[in-house]
Amino acid sequence: MITLRKSSDRGHADHGWLHSDHTFSFADYYDPQEMGWGPLRVINEDRVEPGKGFGTHGHRDMEIISYVLSGQLQHKDSMGNGTVIRPGDVQRMSAGTGVQHSEFNPSPDSLVHFLQIWIEPETRGIAPSYEEKFFSPEDKQGQLRLVASRDGREGSVTIHQDADLFTSLLSAKEQIAHRIAAGRLAYLHLITGAVHVNGVALKTGDAAKIQAEEALVIVADEESELLLFDLG
Repeated sequence: MITLRKSSDRGHADHGWLHSDHTFSFADYYDPQEMGWGPLRVINEDRVEPGKGFGTHGHRDMEIISYVLSGQLQHKDSMGNGTVIRPGDVQRMSAGTGVQHSEFNPSPDSLVHFLQIWIEPETRGIAPSYEEKFFSPEDKQGQLRLVASRDGREGSVTIHQDADLFTSLLSAKEQIAHRIAAGRLAYLHLITGAVHVNGVALKTGDAAKIQAEEALVIVADEESELLLFDLG
């Protein structure tokens, strides 16, 4: 079964310096029907104005993945990490027993556009940790590229949950497939473009909740970028 989640149905927050679309309930946006999907708890699509950002704040017991679409995102945390992530970078921060961090747009004239993803960990109270890896467009073109997993296989970042995160870039008419093991959920978030997933049409910002499907066939109607979560 595939349930469409339209981009226009997401929660929206306008803070002036920040425009954010919330796939699931977050902050002032609350929908009891949209509290997450399996261990996937947050997909926020954020656009941050030049020179602005999130001041130092704390998290606990959450796997936080940042995926930059355009611009630059400057990260600092209480573990001593300080970096600027750009398109192609996948950043994972395991908050565990507690971590403080900040995220800013260091550009004087360009927006940063990124996705922040939260996945609930399978074990609470772990030591905080950080990881970052780069995946080129060629890594993603015409295929599902694993970028996060519990075991860190295929060069993916390691998360503390039975969840695989894939990303893909598709040209018009390209097709990819993915098998889903019995009892697992999947979630597809279309970053840009237009695709059909087992015949269901998605456009930019749309998503699909997927359960009791043995396989997915994803066909691009135009140039597209997507994320696919395979969730235990």
